[in-house]
Amino acid sequence: MDVLDVAMGAPPDGVWGSVAAVFVAFLVLPLLVGQLEHKVMAHMQGRVGPMHAGGFHGWAQLVADGVKFVQKEDTVPDGADRRIFQLAPAVALIPYLVVLVAIPLGPDSAVGQVIDAGIFFVLAVLGVGILGSLMGGWASANKYSLLGALRTAAQLMAYELPLLLAAASVVMAAGTLSLTGILAAFHWWWVPWQLLGAFVFFTAGMAELQRPPFDAPIAPEEIIFGAYTEYSGLRFALFLLAEYAGIVVISALTAVLFLGGWHGPLSDSLGWLWMLLKTAALSFVVIWARVAWPRLRADQIQKFAWTVLVPLALAQLALTGVIKVVIS
Repeated sequence: MDVLDVAMGAPPDGVWGSVAAVFVAFLVLPLLVGQLEHKVMAHMQGRVGPMHAGGFHGWAQLVADGVKFVQKEDTVPDGADRRIFQLAPAVALIPYLVVLVAIPLGPDSAVGQVIDAGIFFVLAVLGVGILGSLMGGWASANKYSLLGALRTAAQLMAYELPLLLAAASVVMAAGTLSLTGILAAFHWWWVPWQLLGAFVFFTAGMAELQRPPFDAPIAPEEIIFGAYTEYSGLRFALFLLAEYAGIVVISALTAVLFLGGWHGPLSDSLGWLWMLLKTAALSFVVIWARVAWPRLRADQIQKFAWTVLVPLALAQLALTGVIKVVIS
């Protein structure tokens, strides 16, 4: 690549391979998490149906769900703002694709794009996804959808603060805002004294995804299905795909910030495997929480954020500051 190519904005060598790899991961990993949720819940709750589709271990259940969504009619309410209603699922989904570009999968160049302020970038982009729920709820011309969208926005505002504070603790420890830089500075003795921050970050991430037990904004017993009540067919499937993509992203970020990401035995050659295993294990925890814990009320969700997670995040930040001063 010569100087003229750079001046004209041509991408550097290898960038298209990285983009293709990120895109494939974005298409495959959320579907694998969706399939895992079917099987884990089937085993934990004794569900028979998801274990029979296609024969062996219900391997075709995900395919059956996809065919079901494709066959459903794509309806738009008469009073809805048609363009915003149709655009909302894409707005909810695309931020997770963008975030995956900055998450390192392994050492050296195993990352879509190295960003100096990577943690700021990923947390800022993650906040954009909430606009999809707000757009869908407002444009649906349905009071239940609007109420669910407002609950979603209130929940995001409550849990964004502990999420940022917990991430700031790792940034303080590593002395850099870059995700690759954080992993380069990582030491295994960080794990015990950053566990509190890991709990806060991971829990706040689950709440932002509206995963049980923090799914009051889409509680079918109260407001049908929240901001997504009027959606059907593939557009509804895109909202579900955004949820599973969010599980992958939050799990991967937790692994990078608090569990060493690709660090592990033989990390030079197997770093990508350690990263995937840690992400898969955390995704399993998200699914387990859905089965194990009852839904919290909307007021309990807000109280938990402000009276539990925020103080814990501040305590973690203070502990990190003390340890940094002692070390230096």
